[in-house]
Amino acid sequence: MKKEFTRRDFLKLTGALSSALLIKPGAVSAYKEFSGWPDAYGCLTDLSECVGCRSCEKACNEANSLPQPAIPFDEGSVFNERRRPDARAFTVVNRFTDPRDPNKFIYRKVQCNHCNEPACASACPIHAYEKTPEGAVLYDPAKCFGCRYCMIACPFYVPAYDYESALEPKIVKCIMCYPRIKAGRLPACVEACPAGAITFGKRRDLINLAREKIMRNPQRYVNHIYGEHEAGGTSWMYISPVPFEYLGFPMNIPKHPLIEEVKGFLGAVPVVFTVWPALFGMVYAAVKHRDELFKSEHREVKK
Repeated sequence: MKKEFTRRDFLKLTGALSSALLIKPGAVSAYKEFSGWPDAYGCLTDLSECVGCRSCEKACNEANSLPQPAIPFDEGSVFNERRRPDARAFTVVNRFTDPRDPNKFIYRKVQCNHCNEPACASACPIHAYEKTPEGAVLYDPAKCFGCRYCMIACPFYVPAYDYESALEPKIVKCIMCYPRIKAGRLPACVEACPAGAITFGKRRDLINLAREKIMRNPQRYVNHIYGEHEAGGTSWMYISPVPFEYLGFPMNIPKHPLIEEVKGFLGAVPVVFTVWPALFGMVYAAVKHRDELFKSEHREVKK
C-alpha cells in the first residue's frame, strides 16, 4: 500500500530541522574534547616507493564498478595534466618533477584522506556522511540532495559531484573499500600495488612505522608525516622524499579539526541558503524513500 507523505510529516521534518539549526555552537562538542578513534585503520603511502603504474587506479575502478577511463591505465599521457578524483575515478595518480633532479619524477596518489573529524560531515545539513570507528568516511547517496557544502568544506578538495546524474544528486569519493575492511580484506588499491608503496593497518601503528622509516633513513625522507596532524589527523597519511608543497599538497591546513571553521562558514551564509535547501533536501530524501518502498511493494504484488 502506498504511504502518503502528509502535511504532518512535512511539519515534523521542519520542526526537527529548525531545532537542529537553532542549537548554539557551544552545545556541540568542541574539537578539544575529541578523543579520536583509537582503533581506526588507515593507509600510509610512501611516495618514494610509488612508480606511477596506476595499478591502484585500475583496482579501485574494478572494486567500485566504475566506468572505464577515457585514457587506458597503461597510457602515460595521462600525466600531462593534473587530475583529481571524480565520478569515473575515486583515486588518481599525478606526476611531479623531482625538485632535486629535473630528469626524475615523483608520483602522488590522491583520494579521500578520511579525516578523524571530517569537515564534510560537519558541513552536511542532512548527515549524509558518517565517520566509522574503522576509520573510513562513508557517504549515503540516498540522503544527498546536491547542496555540495561538503565540497566547499573539505580542506583537501576531495568530494566530487557526479554531473552525469543530474536527476539523482550524488557526491562521489573513496570510502577506503569499507566493505572489504569489514570482511577482513585489504583495500583494493593496497592489495594491487606492486611496489608496496601503500601500507594498511591500525593508524597508530602506521604513525610508528612512518617515524621509524624517517629516523632510520633521514636522507631519504623529509621529517613530516602528512596527515598525522593536518585537520586534526587523517586515516590516510603520507611520507615523502621532498617537501609536500612540491607535490601539490595543501599546506595551510590547521592542526585541529575544521569543525569550528565549518560552523563559522555556515553561520555566515544567509538563512535562506541553509535552512531551505536543507529542508527541501530532507523532504526530497523522504519522498524518494517513500517512492522506493512503493515500487518494491508494487513488484511484490505483481508476483
